[in-house]
Amino acid sequence: MISMVAEASRVGISTTIPVEAVFAAGLRPVDLNNAFVSHPARGELIERALAEGFPQNTCAWLKGIFGAVVEQGPRRVIGVMRGDCSGTGVLLEALEARGVEIIPFSFPFPPSREEMDREIRKLCQALGTTIEEAEGWRHELLPLRELLGEVDRMCWHENTVTGLENHLWLVGSSDFGGDPGRYNEELVGFIGEARRRERLDGRKGIPFSREVRLGYLGVPPITPEILSRVEQLGARFVFHEVARQFSMPNPARDIIEQYLDYTYPYTLHARSADINRESERRSLDGLVHYVQSFCHRNMEDVVFTRALGAPLLTVECDCPGELGVAATSRLESFIQVIGENL
Repeated sequence: MISMVAEASRVGISTTIPVEAVFAAGLRPVDLNNAFVSHPARGELIERALAEGFPQNTCAWLKGIFGAVVEQGPRRVIGVMRGDCSGTGVLLEALEARGVEIIPFSFPFPPSREEMDREIRKLCQALGTTIEEAEGWRHELLPLRELLGEVDRMCWHENTVTGLENHLWLVGSSDFGGDPGRYNEELVGFIGEARRRERLDGRKGIPFSREVRLGYLGVPPITPEILSRVEQLGARFVFHEVARQFSMPNPARDIIEQYLDYTYPYTLHARSADINRESERRSLDGLVHYVQSFCHRNMEDVVFTRALGAPLLTVECDCPGELGVAATSRLESFIQVIGENL
Protein backbone atom coordinates (compact mmCIF):
# COMPACT_ATOMS: atom_id res chain seq x y z
CA MET A 1 0.00 0.00 0.00
CA ILE A 2 1.50 3.35 -1.05
CA SER A 3 1.34 6.03 1.64
CA MET A 4 -0.31 9.36 0.85
CA VAL A 5 3.06 11.14 1.19
CA ALA A 6 4.75 8.70 -1.18
CA GLU A 7 1.84 8.92 -3.61
CA ALA A 8 2.02 12.72 -3.70
CA SER A 9 5.72 12.59 -4.61
CA ARG A 10 5.22 10.24 -7.58
CA VAL A 11 5.01 11.80 -11.05
CA GLY A 12 4.41 9.61 -14.06
CA ILE A 13 6.28 10.21 -17.30
CA SER A 14 5.05 8.89 -20.65
CA THR A 15 8.59 8.71 -22.06
CA THR A 16 12.02 10.26 -21.46
CA ILE A 17 11.71 13.93 -20.48
CA PRO A 18 14.11 16.29 -18.65
CA VAL A 19 13.97 14.12 -15.55
CA GLU A 20 16.34 16.50 -13.76
CA ALA A 21 13.41 18.89 -13.34
CA VAL A 22 11.41 16.23 -11.51
CA PHE A 23 14.25 15.47 -9.10
CA ALA A 24 14.89 19.20 -8.60
CA ALA A 25 11.28 19.57 -7.45
CA GLY A 26 11.82 16.89 -4.81
CA LEU A 27 9.59 14.45 -6.68
CA ARG A 28 9.96 10.85 -7.80
CA PRO A 29 9.59 10.12 -11.53
CA VAL A 30 7.88 6.91 -12.60
CA ASP A 31 8.34 5.80 -16.21
CA LEU A 32 4.88 4.47 -17.04
CA ASN A 33 6.25 2.24 -19.79
CA ASN A 34 8.43 0.44 -17.25
CA ALA A 35 5.54 0.29 -14.78
CA PHE A 36 3.39 -1.40 -17.42
CA VAL A 37 5.86 -3.85 -18.95
CA SER A 38 7.19 -4.99 -15.54
CA HIS A 39 3.69 -5.47 -14.08
CA PRO A 40 2.98 -9.14 -13.21
CA ALA A 41 -0.49 -8.90 -14.81
CA ARG A 42 0.22 -6.87 -17.93
CA GLY A 43 -2.63 -8.49 -19.82
CA GLU A 44 -5.12 -7.36 -17.19
CA LEU A 45 -3.99 -3.76 -17.60
CA ILE A 46 -4.68 -3.98 -21.32
CA GLU A 47 -8.09 -5.53 -20.62
CA ARG A 48 -8.84 -2.64 -18.27
CA ALA A 49 -8.22 -0.17 -21.09
CA LEU A 50 -10.37 -2.18 -23.49
CA ALA A 51 -13.19 -2.18 -20.95
CA GLU A 52 -12.89 1.63 -20.78
CA GLY A 53 -13.44 1.89 -24.53
CA PHE A 54 -9.95 1.72 -26.06
CA PRO A 55 -10.20 0.12 -29.52
CA GLN A 56 -8.67 -3.32 -30.01
CA ASN A 57 -6.44 -1.93 -32.78
CA THR A 58 -4.75 0.57 -30.45
CA CYS A 59 -1.07 0.31 -29.52
CA ALA A 60 -0.70 -2.03 -26.53
CA TRP A 61 1.68 0.45 -24.87
CA LEU A 62 -1.08 3.09 -24.75
CA LYS A 63 -3.58 0.61 -23.35
CA GLY A 64 -1.08 -0.72 -20.83
CA ILE A 65 -0.03 2.72 -19.61
CA PHE A 66 -3.67 3.73 -19.19
CA GLY A 67 -4.41 0.57 -17.23
CA ALA A 68 -1.32 1.00 -15.05
CA VAL A 69 -2.16 4.59 -14.10
CA VAL A 70 -5.82 3.82 -13.40
CA GLU A 71 -4.87 0.84 -11.24
CA GLN A 72 -1.90 2.14 -9.25
CA GLY A 73 -1.37 5.83 -10.01
CA PRO A 74 0.41 8.21 -9.98
CA ARG A 75 -2.11 11.03 -9.96
CA ARG A 76 0.17 13.40 -11.93
CA VAL A 77 1.57 12.59 -15.36
CA ILE A 78 4.03 14.46 -17.59
CA GLY A 79 3.10 13.63 -21.16
CA VAL A 80 5.15 14.34 -24.26
CA MET A 81 2.80 15.97 -26.74
CA ARG A 82 5.35 16.25 -29.56
CA GLY A 83 8.37 14.06 -30.19
CA ASP A 84 7.06 10.66 -29.14
CA CYS A 85 3.84 8.74 -29.73
CA SER A 86 1.11 10.20 -31.92
CA GLY A 87 -1.53 8.78 -29.58
CA THR A 88 -0.22 10.38 -26.41
CA GLY A 89 -2.57 13.37 -26.63
CA VAL A 90 -5.72 11.23 -26.52
CA LEU A 91 -4.20 9.01 -23.83
CA LEU A 92 -3.58 12.06 -21.66
CA GLU A 93 -7.13 13.31 -22.18
CA ALA A 94 -8.46 9.89 -21.18
CA LEU A 95 -6.37 10.02 -17.99
CA GLU A 96 -7.40 13.61 -17.29
CA ALA A 97 -11.04 12.52 -17.50
CA ARG A 98 -10.22 10.07 -14.69
CA GLY A 99 -8.92 12.89 -12.48
CA VAL A 100 -5.21 12.64 -13.30
CA GLU A 101 -3.36 15.96 -13.43
CA ILE A 102 -1.63 16.34 -16.79
CA ILE A 103 1.57 18.35 -17.36
CA PRO A 104 2.40 18.68 -21.08
CA PHE A 105 5.92 18.78 -22.49
CA SER A 106 7.02 19.04 -26.12
CA PHE A 107 10.32 18.52 -27.87
CA PRO A 108 10.65 21.42 -30.33
CA PHE A 109 10.55 20.68 -34.02
CA PRO A 110 12.70 21.68 -35.68
CA PRO A 111 15.18 21.52 -32.77
CA SER A 112 15.67 24.98 -31.33
CA ARG A 113 17.67 26.09 -28.32
CA GLU A 114 15.25 28.94 -27.65
CA GLU A 115 12.21 26.64 -27.80
CA MET A 116 13.84 23.95 -25.68
CA ASP A 117 14.76 26.55 -23.06
CA ARG A 118 11.14 27.69 -23.00
CA GLU A 119 9.77 24.14 -22.68
CA ILE A 120 12.09 23.16 -19.83
CA ARG A 121 11.32 26.38 -17.95
CA LYS A 122 7.58 25.73 -18.34
CA LEU A 123 8.05 22.21 -17.02
CA CYS A 124 10.09 23.43 -14.07
CA GLN A 125 7.47 26.05 -13.23
CA ALA A 126 4.68 23.47 -13.34
CA LEU A 127 6.64 21.27 -10.94
CA GLY A 128 7.57 24.09 -8.59
CA THR A 129 11.28 24.39 -9.34
CA THR A 130 13.63 26.31 -11.65
CA ILE A 131 15.82 25.49 -14.62
CA GLU A 132 18.85 26.46 -12.53
CA GLU A 133 17.97 23.79 -9.96
CA ALA A 134 17.38 21.30 -12.76
CA GLU A 135 20.83 22.14 -14.13
CA GLY A 136 22.26 21.37 -10.71
CA TRP A 137 20.66 17.94 -10.87
CA ARG A 138 22.08 17.42 -14.34
CA HIS A 139 25.55 17.73 -12.83
CA GLU A 140 24.56 15.35 -10.03
CA LEU A 141 23.49 12.71 -12.56
CA LEU A 142 26.52 13.00 -14.88
CA PRO A 143 28.64 10.37 -13.00
CA LEU A 144 25.70 7.97 -13.10
CA ARG A 145 25.25 8.55 -16.83
CA GLU A 146 28.98 7.85 -17.29
CA LEU A 147 28.53 4.51 -15.50
CA LEU A 148 25.75 3.66 -17.94
CA GLY A 149 28.17 4.44 -20.75
CA GLU A 150 30.57 1.97 -19.17
CA VAL A 151 27.91 -0.78 -19.13
CA ASP A 152 27.25 -0.08 -22.81
CA ARG A 153 30.99 -0.24 -23.56
CA MET A 154 31.25 -3.54 -21.69
CA CYS A 155 28.51 -4.89 -23.93
CA TRP A 156 29.98 -3.94 -27.31
CA HIS A 157 33.72 -3.68 -26.60
CA GLU A 158 34.52 -5.88 -23.61
CA ASN A 159 31.77 -8.38 -24.59
CA THR A 160 30.95 -9.24 -20.96
CA VAL A 161 27.40 -7.83 -20.78
CA THR A 162 24.42 -9.44 -22.51
CA GLY A 163 22.11 -7.52 -24.80
CA LEU A 164 19.22 -7.85 -22.36
CA GLU A 165 21.30 -6.60 -19.42
CA ASN A 166 22.52 -3.60 -21.38
CA HIS A 167 18.98 -2.82 -22.49
CA LEU A 168 17.56 -2.98 -18.97
CA TRP A 169 20.17 -0.65 -17.49
CA LEU A 170 19.94 1.86 -20.33
CA VAL A 171 16.15 1.92 -20.51
CA GLY A 172 16.00 2.31 -16.73
CA SER A 173 17.80 5.64 -17.03
CA SER A 174 14.54 7.29 -18.11
CA ASP A 175 13.61 7.60 -14.41
CA PHE A 176 16.53 5.92 -12.55
CA GLY A 177 13.96 3.85 -10.71
CA GLY A 178 12.86 7.04 -8.96
CA ASP A 179 15.96 6.85 -6.74
CA PRO A 180 19.31 7.77 -8.39
CA GLY A 181 21.31 6.91 -5.27
CA ARG A 182 20.03 3.37 -5.09
CA TYR A 183 20.26 3.01 -8.87
CA ASN A 184 23.91 4.08 -8.73
CA GLU A 185 24.69 1.61 -5.95
CA GLU A 186 23.11 -1.29 -7.83
CA LEU A 187 24.81 -0.27 -11.07
CA VAL A 188 28.26 -0.16 -9.45
CA GLY A 189 27.63 -3.64 -8.07
CA PHE A 190 26.60 -4.94 -11.48
CA ILE A 191 29.67 -3.48 -13.20
CA GLY A 192 31.94 -5.08 -10.62
CA GLU A 193 30.32 -8.46 -11.16
CA ALA A 194 30.37 -8.17 -14.96
CA ARG A 195 34.09 -7.34 -14.98
CA ARG A 196 34.82 -10.79 -13.53
CA ARG A 197 33.05 -12.62 -16.35
CA GLU A 198 34.44 -14.46 -19.35
CA ARG A 199 33.82 -12.91 -22.75
CA LEU A 200 30.44 -13.71 -24.27
CA ASP A 201 31.71 -13.62 -27.84
CA GLY A 202 33.84 -16.66 -27.05
CA ARG A 203 31.03 -18.73 -25.57
CA LYS A 204 30.42 -22.29 -26.75
CA GLY A 205 27.65 -23.19 -29.14
CA ILE A 206 27.98 -20.37 -31.68
CA PRO A 207 27.14 -22.06 -35.00
CA PHE A 208 29.14 -19.62 -37.13
CA SER A 209 32.78 -18.63 -37.42
CA ARG A 210 32.07 -15.99 -34.79
CA GLU A 211 29.19 -14.29 -33.00
CA VAL A 212 26.83 -12.20 -35.17
CA ARG A 213 26.82 -8.61 -33.89
CA LEU A 214 23.44 -6.89 -34.11
CA GLY A 215 22.03 -3.45 -33.48
CA TYR A 216 18.53 -2.96 -32.06
CA LEU A 217 16.63 0.03 -33.48
CA GLY A 218 13.37 1.57 -32.36
CA VAL A 219 11.34 1.74 -29.18
CA PRO A 220 12.01 -0.70 -26.32
CA PRO A 221 10.27 -4.01 -27.02
CA ILE A 222 6.98 -5.01 -25.46
CA THR A 223 8.41 -8.53 -25.80
CA PRO A 224 11.88 -8.41 -24.17
CA GLU A 225 12.42 -12.04 -25.17
CA ILE A 226 13.76 -10.78 -28.49
CA LEU A 227 16.85 -9.44 -26.70
CA SER A 228 17.83 -12.82 -25.24
CA ARG A 229 16.47 -15.03 -28.02
CA VAL A 230 19.15 -13.90 -30.48
CA GLU A 231 21.89 -15.19 -28.16
CA GLN A 232 20.45 -18.69 -28.48
CA LEU A 233 20.83 -18.29 -32.25
CA GLY A 234 24.50 -17.30 -32.21
CA ALA A 235 24.10 -13.51 -32.16
CA ARG A 236 24.00 -10.68 -29.63
CA PHE A 237 22.63 -7.15 -29.56
CA VAL A 238 25.60 -4.85 -28.93
CA PHE A 239 23.84 -1.61 -29.86
CA HIS A 240 20.53 -0.37 -28.44
CA GLU A 241 19.69 2.78 -30.34
CA VAL A 242 16.84 4.40 -28.39
CA ALA A 243 17.67 2.94 -24.97
CA ARG A 244 21.21 4.31 -25.32
CA GLN A 245 19.76 7.73 -26.11
CA PHE A 246 17.75 7.56 -22.86
CA SER A 247 21.09 7.61 -21.01
CA MET A 248 22.11 10.89 -22.71
CA PRO A 249 25.46 9.57 -24.00
CA ASN A 250 26.74 12.80 -25.59
CA PRO A 251 28.60 15.41 -23.50
CA ALA A 252 26.64 18.67 -23.35
CA ARG A 253 27.31 22.13 -21.97
CA ASP A 254 23.94 22.42 -20.23
CA ILE A 255 20.52 20.82 -19.83
CA ILE A 256 19.16 22.54 -22.94
CA GLU A 257 21.88 21.13 -25.18
CA GLN A 258 21.56 17.72 -23.53
CA TYR A 259 17.94 17.36 -24.64
CA LEU A 260 18.62 18.82 -28.08
CA ASP A 261 21.30 16.15 -28.59
CA TYR A 262 18.80 13.43 -27.66
CA THR A 263 18.03 12.05 -31.13
CA TYR A 264 14.80 10.10 -30.65
CA PRO A 265 12.24 12.97 -30.73
CA TYR A 266 13.64 14.58 -33.85
CA THR A 267 14.37 13.55 -37.45
CA LEU A 268 14.99 10.09 -38.88
CA HIS A 269 17.98 11.51 -40.74
CA ALA A 270 19.64 12.50 -37.45
CA ARG A 271 18.82 9.08 -36.00
CA SER A 272 20.21 7.38 -39.12
CA ALA A 273 23.47 9.30 -38.81
CA ASP A 274 23.80 8.16 -35.19
CA ILE A 275 22.97 4.55 -36.15
CA ASN A 276 25.49 4.47 -39.01
CA ARG A 277 28.19 6.00 -36.82
CA GLU A 278 27.63 3.44 -34.05
CA SER A 279 27.31 0.58 -36.56
CA GLU A 280 30.83 1.28 -37.77
CA ARG A 281 32.26 1.84 -34.30
CA ARG A 282 30.75 -1.39 -32.96
CA SER A 283 31.40 -3.47 -36.11
CA LEU A 284 27.75 -4.43 -36.51
CA ASP A 285 26.80 -7.17 -38.95
CA GLY A 286 23.10 -6.34 -39.11
CA LEU A 287 20.28 -4.22 -37.70
CA VAL A 288 16.91 -5.28 -36.30
CA HIS A 289 14.21 -2.60 -36.35
CA TYR A 290 11.53 -3.34 -33.78
CA VAL A 291 8.13 -1.81 -34.51
CA GLN A 292 4.97 -1.86 -32.42
CA SER A 293 1.69 -2.88 -34.03
CA PHE A 294 -0.67 0.03 -34.80
CA CYS A 295 2.15 2.58 -34.37
CA HIS A 296 2.93 5.41 -36.80
CA ARG A 297 6.63 4.59 -36.42
CA ASN A 298 6.11 1.55 -38.64
CA MET A 299 6.66 4.00 -41.50
CA GLU A 300 10.24 4.70 -40.37
CA ASP A 301 11.54 1.98 -42.69
CA VAL A 302 10.74 4.24 -45.65
CA VAL A 303 13.76 6.29 -44.55
CA PHE A 304 15.83 3.62 -42.78
CA THR A 305 16.04 1.28 -45.77
CA ARG A 306 17.65 4.05 -47.81
CA ALA A 307 19.72 5.73 -45.11
CA LEU A 308 21.27 2.82 -43.20
CA GLY A 309 24.35 0.98 -44.38
CA ALA A 310 23.92 -2.42 -42.68
CA PRO A 311 21.43 -5.23 -43.52
CA LEU A 312 18.06 -4.47 -41.92
CA LEU A 313 15.28 -6.73 -40.62
CA THR A 314 12.00 -5.33 -39.31
CA VAL A 315 10.18 -7.26 -36.57
CA GLU A 316 6.67 -6.28 -35.49
CA CYS A 317 5.03 -7.25 -32.19
CA ASP A 318 1.70 -6.41 -30.59
CA CYS A 319 1.10 -7.49 -26.98
CA PRO A 320 3.32 -8.69 -24.11
CA GLY A 321 4.18 -12.36 -24.12
CA GLU A 322 6.34 -14.66 -26.18
CA LEU A 323 8.04 -13.46 -29.33
CA GLY A 324 5.89 -15.65 -31.55
CA VAL A 325 6.66 -18.27 -34.18
CA ALA A 326 6.65 -15.95 -37.21
CA ALA A 327 8.90 -13.29 -35.66
CA THR A 328 11.26 -15.93 -34.27
CA SER A 329 11.51 -17.65 -37.65
CA ARG A 330 12.30 -14.40 -39.47
CA LEU A 331 14.90 -13.48 -36.85
CA GLU A 332 16.51 -16.92 -37.07
CA SER A 333 16.69 -16.76 -40.88
CA PHE A 334 18.21 -13.25 -40.78
CA ILE A 335 20.92 -14.31 -38.34
CA GLN A 336 21.65 -17.50 -40.27
CA VAL A 337 22.13 -15.69 -43.58
CA ILE A 338 24.49 -13.18 -41.96
CA GLY A 339 26.34 -15.81 -39.93
CA GLU A 340 26.98 -18.08 -42.90
CA ASN A 341 28.51 -15.17 -44.81
CA LEU A 342 30.85 -13.88 -42.11
